[in-house]
Amino acid sequence: MIQFNRVTKTYRGVKALDEVSFTVGPGGVTGFLGPNGAGKSTALRILAGLSRATSGTATVLGRPYAELACPGRQVGTLLDAGAQHPGRTGREILTLGAMTLGLPASRVEEVLDLVGLSRGEGGRRVGGYSLGMRQRLGIAHALLGRPGVLILDEPANGLDPQGVRWMRELLRDLAASGCSVLLSSHQLHEVEQVADQIVLIARGRVVARGGIGELTRGRSLEQVFLEATAGADRSAS
Repeated sequence: MIQFNRVTKTYRGVKALDEVSFTVGPGGVTGFLGPNGAGKSTALRILAGLSRATSGTATVLGRPYAELACPGRQVGTLLDAGAQHPGRTGREILTLGAMTLGLPASRVEEVLDLVGLSRGEGGRRVGGYSLGMRQRLGIAHALLGRPGVLILDEPANGLDPQGVRWMRELLRDLAASGCSVLLSSHQLHEVEQVADQIVLIARGRVVARGGIGELTRGRSLEQVFLEATAGADRSAS
């Protein structure tokens, strides 16, 4: 489970997040949506223990991320697929991760196969990877420890249509196994295809949240998104 409880983050007097509250339960995918600069990345960084909230709490499995015992075995994160050493091979990066988590070397080959990277691709240096391959590698790293919670920021970036379909099926399968998935994305159509719940954020505040059917009521997710963010802009003006 993931829980934000009145999380506020202030930078130099400006609120990047303003009392953000929502919960991501087990066995589902929650789409975390908002325009550029809305505060999504700030919220995810706080959740993953990379930044501190000015006030409020963000917890995973009932605790702040930094207080989890061996967090990589409980929480898988993909916040920046480009943050991988270009001189190492994909297999080397995963092997180092597996060693850190105390996992057998066989797990590396399992996750490479799971994300659709061949043995040959796993042996290539990451500097020669396409963006889509980096995304697959980042997802493989997030899944190494068989976590019960996944935090993903734009995981479909750079994936071709076949890769996007694969991603959709993967997230559905993980949710069906009981995993809690928080998915931040700009690809509204894809989120609409896979998410059970939606959280819309604009100008640092949650402007809409609920089940996908409850929020859309026969409209497209894009219409809901545009109406909610326009309302936030009017309130701020």
